Amino acid sequence: MHALATLLPVGAPALPLDEAGKYVAAAFIVFMVLLVVYVAIMAAKLQRIEKELRELAGFAENRAKGEEAAPARDEVSAR
Repeated sequence: MHALATLLPVGAPALPLDEAGKYVAAAFIVFMVLLVVYVAIMAAKLQRIEKELRELAGFAENRAKGEEAAPARDEVSAR
């Protein structure tokens, strides 16, 4: 295990700071773009779910109002 740790710097030499900075900046930009895309997708899903929930609440409200206004089906058929 110790031999592998000593060979690692030889196999992967460090980049000079002027070159490494470009890669770090590029990685940071890619990460931020992916993060923004993820947040946008989650926001779109949340809006869709909220819209569907409002529709379902409206259906339930209309159904409850309809049952209060109309007599029960059993009462109508019994007459």
